[in-house]
Amino acid sequence: MRPTVVDHIGIAVKSIEDALAFWESSLGIKCTGIEEVAEQRVKTAFLPLGDTEVELLEATSDDSPVAKFIEKKGEGIHHIAIRVENLEEALNELKEKGIKLIDETPRYGAGGARIAFVHPKSTGGVLLELSER
Repeated sequence: MRPTVVDHIGIAVKSIEDALAFWESSLGIKCTGIEEVAEQRVKTAFLPLGDTEVELLEATSDDSPVAKFIEKKGEGIHHIAIRVENLEEALNELKEKGIKLIDETPRYGAGGARIAFVHPKSTGGVLLELSER
């Protein structure tokens, strides 16, 4: 497994519309679209920033992982996503190394990307998303 780039940084927010006011008005970074990912019970907004993106995440239900994150830690950085070329291969390599995974098989995330999460217990406390586009 060889990550190629930081794909995006996910930020948990209570309201995408309120958060966009800062990113768009204050920094001039324009949102490329808002999308709901029903499986993860979130609404997302992506803001391109050089070779990476900022992803704003708003919970769409109280039992969403993002809602639980905000309840426990408040708004802020939720995860870092790195892009890999072959997600299945990356997951198999990590499993062989004894790395704790949240997702042992890929699923679909925002923008049609195939994703899988690595547990923070294996990464020094950071929720790591592997992304294949």
